[in-house]
Amino acid sequence: MRSEAIVETGRELTGPEVTRYARHVLIPGVGIEGQERLVASKVLVVGAGGLGSPALLYLAAAGVGTIGIVDTDVVELTNLHRQVVHSDADIGRPKTESAEAAVHRVNPHVSVIRHDVRLDSSNALDIIGDYDVVVDGTDNFPTRYLVNDACVMLGKPHVWGSILRFDGQVSVWWAGHGPCYRCVFPQPPPPGSVPSCAEGGVFGVLCAAIGSVQSTEAIKLLLGIGEPLTGRLLVHDALRQTWDTLTVRADPDCPVCGTHPTVTELIDYVEFCGVPGAAAVGEQPVPTVTVRETADALATDDPPLLVDVRGAEERAIATIPGAVPIHLDLFRSGAAFSELPHDRRILIHCKVGGRSAEATRLAMRAGYTDVANVEGGIIAWIEQVDPSQTPY
Repeated sequence: MRSEAIVETGRELTGPEVTRYARHVLIPGVGIEGQERLVASKVLVVGAGGLGSPALLYLAAAGVGTIGIVDTDVVELTNLHRQVVHSDADIGRPKTESAEAAVHRVNPHVSVIRHDVRLDSSNALDIIGDYDVVVDGTDNFPTRYLVNDACVMLGKPHVWGSILRFDGQVSVWWAGHGPCYRCVFPQPPPPGSVPSCAEGGVFGVLCAAIGSVQSTEAIKLLLGIGEPLTGRLLVHDALRQTWDTLTVRADPDCPVCGTHPTVTELIDYVEFCGVPGAAAVGEQPVPTVTVRETADALATDDPPLLVDVRGAEERAIATIPGAVPIHLDLFRSGAAFSELPHDRRILIHCKVGGRSAEATRLAMRAGYTDVANVEGGIIAWIEQVDPSQTPY
């Protein structure tokens, strides 16, 4: 399906702009008129991280006139193996500020609008409404569903990408032209069942592959050229170096873009996607202890059993001495409970507290009464108890 350009041509290009974009202007289907469309266009990039980095650079180089950047994080050392708009000198700097500087190094003529806010139901429609296309580079399910629903309600196309370890996916969700994200993924996965990049890792160069496809799709939409990835899901396996295309279809019963939508306004997406370890109706909250309380308890004559639910790769980086490794999957299957005593206090930790909260909740459901989640996990332990270990 060939698309129509979604941006009208604006002002004429200046002489220096014609020279800068000459290799675009020479392409049939782009030309002067197409480049003028790009200069007049506005693209919102949600997330200045692994996927947002290549997308921002190529959108800027292509001459997209206005680029909005949504992010509230600051640059950390762990970002730098994949988030190429940032450098060592940017550590501690807001990502939007660092990304803006990188965009202007590539193309000083691009106007950058920084949105140093967390996108949520109170601001998404106002922010997204000002742009022609949204590039979604987020790494969490609540924001993915939020961006999708807002774009459906506003009639905007959004270019979605997802990465984990060696695998990536890309599609264009555009209600009325093809399926939306909810048509294909009607329900989020169970909380905590899909690791984030911070938990599961990501092959750094995979970001370049997926992010560049996202910027390609955004530019095609703006120009109205080629066949956008509406109705198709592109799946990339970097280890096998394969690209597979799956056909996906609009769901007439979709609660957002279907024939009779039931979601007609933005909702609480954190509640919709759930939180690992969240209490069901009638359940007590997960008990917690701080890392300092954990350290004090481990130093007593009757220490608790400390359980580490992380994977072996994470434990190889940093560990709390004496912790017993029992992977979260064993809690989910129930196999962990044959290894846990009922007559001893149990403390459970992971990297930052999400997975261990889920494990603690599962242990409570299995009948353990003296069990607690270690708040902040190994990262808090390194910050507050043992700074000699390496954060990740």
